[in-house]
Amino acid sequence: MNIGGIMAKQNDNLSHHEQLRLEYLYKNFHYLNEKEQEEYDYLIRKSQGEVYDANPRQVEEALSDNSLPMSSTRARSRKDRRKSEKTEKMAKKRRENPTSDEPDSDTKLKKNKRRKKKWGFARVLKWLLTLFVLILTGMLIMFIKGVWSVPSENKPTAEVFHGEESPNGTNILILGTDGRVGQTSDETRTDTIMVLNVGGKGHKLKLVSFMRDTLVHIEGVSQPGEYDQKLNAAYTIGEQSNHQGAELVREMLKDNFDIYIKYYALVDFSTFATAIDTLFPEGVAMNAQFSTINGQPVTEVEVPDDLNMKDGVVPNQTIRVGQQRMDGRTLLNYARFRKDDEGDFGRTRRQQEVLTAVIQQAKNPMKLFSGSEALGKVYAMTSTNLPYTFPLTNSWSLLTGAAGGIERVTIPDLGDWKDAYDMYGGQGLLIDFEAYKAKLQQIGLR
Repeated sequence: MNIGGIMAKQNDNLSHHEQLRLEYLYKNFHYLNEKEQEEYDYLIRKSQGEVYDANPRQVEEALSDNSLPMSSTRARSRKDRRKSEKTEKMAKKRRENPTSDEPDSDTKLKKNKRRKKKWGFARVLKWLLTLFVLILTGMLIMFIKGVWSVPSENKPTAEVFHGEESPNGTNILILGTDGRVGQTSDETRTDTIMVLNVGGKGHKLKLVSFMRDTLVHIEGVSQPGEYDQKLNAAYTIGEQSNHQGAELVREMLKDNFDIYIKYYALVDFSTFATAIDTLFPEGVAMNAQFSTINGQPVTEVEVPDDLNMKDGVVPNQTIRVGQQRMDGRTLLNYARFRKDDEGDFGRTRRQQEVLTAVIQQAKNPMKLFSGSEALGKVYAMTSTNLPYTFPLTNSWSLLTGAAGGIERVTIPDLGDWKDAYDMYGGQGLLIDFEAYKAKLQQIGLR
C-alpha cells in the first residue's frame, strides 16, 4: 500500500477534512491509542475504496471528536474515560428501567451524613479509650511510687496462704489484729474477721463479718467432734506454726461455711491508723453511733486509746455521737469499742461501718493519682497476697459496687446463737452452720 501517495495528493474517496485527519494520524502513528488506530485503519480502507456503507454522520462525529491535536487527545486520562462510560451505562439503565433501585441524591446525602457521624463517634471513642489507658497507667505509676517509698524494714512478713478461686467473684479475707508495738504475731489475736466479695452476684460489694467468739472445730486442737475453739484463736494457733495464721482462718471459714477465699489482707493497730492518715489526710467522714450504756443513751463515750498506751497503761479518748471527721487513731478506737450494751455485736457493726466508709470515700475521682500513691504506701505496709494490679484490674467492679451500696451481713446475727464454752472455759457462741451456709449461698458470696 502506497501511504506516501495517499498523503501526497487529494484522494477522491476522502473529503478534505478526512485527508487532513489521515495525514495527522500517519505522522503520529506510534502514539495512537486504540480508538485512534481504528480511525486510522478506517480512513486507509476508505481511501482505497474498500468502505462504501459507512454512515457519514457517524464518521463526521468520530472525526470531530478525534480531530484535536495529539497532546489534547492524550490528556484525557483513562480515569475520565471510565467515569464517562460508567455515567453513560447508568443513564441507559435509568432510561430502560425507570423504577430502578438506584438511590436518589437525598438517600446518598443521608448515607454520607451517617458515615460521617459514625466516623466521628469512632474518633471520640478512640480518644476516650486512650485517655482511660493513660489514667490507668498514671495510677499504676503512682501506686508503684508509693510502694517504693516504704523502707524494706517497715514491710511486714508475708503469710503462708493457699488461696482458692471462688465461683462467684473474688473473696478477700480481711483480718485486723490487736497487735501492739513490741508484740510478736504469735501473741496477737484477730479482733476483726471479714470477707469482702468483689465482682460477684448483683454487681454489688458484699461484706460479711464473723464474730470472733464463734465456736469452731480446729483439727488437731479441738476435742474429737467438739466445737470448742473460738474462731479468732485460729489465727494465733496458725501464727505459732510458721506464720500460717491467715491460712488457718481461711481453712476454718472453708470447713465451716464453705467459702472459697483467694486473697488476704492483715493489718495491726499501727498499720491501720497510718493507712487511714495516708489515704485521708483530712480524715474519714463518720456518723458515730453507740448503743446505750447500762440502759442509758449517751452523747459521748470514753473509749480506750490503745496507740497511746504507755508503761502498760491505756488512756481514754472521748468520742462524741454524730457527724464528724475521724483521723486514723480515732477511727481505730471507734471501731474497737465494745463497752456499750451491744458488746461484741456493736463492735462488729462499727467495724463494718468503718470499712464501708473507707471504701466509699476512697472512690472519689479527685483522689485518682494522690490516692494511688497513698494506696501504694498502705499496700507496702500491709501483709497481703493481693497483686499490685488488683485495684486497677478490678477498678470497675470496685467503683460500681461501692456506688451501688455495700451489702453487709454479720454471722451470727444478733441473738442468733446459743451460749456455750470453749475448751478453756471461756464463753463462746454456738451457731447453726448449715443455716448460715444457705444464707451465704443466697446472697451469692459462696
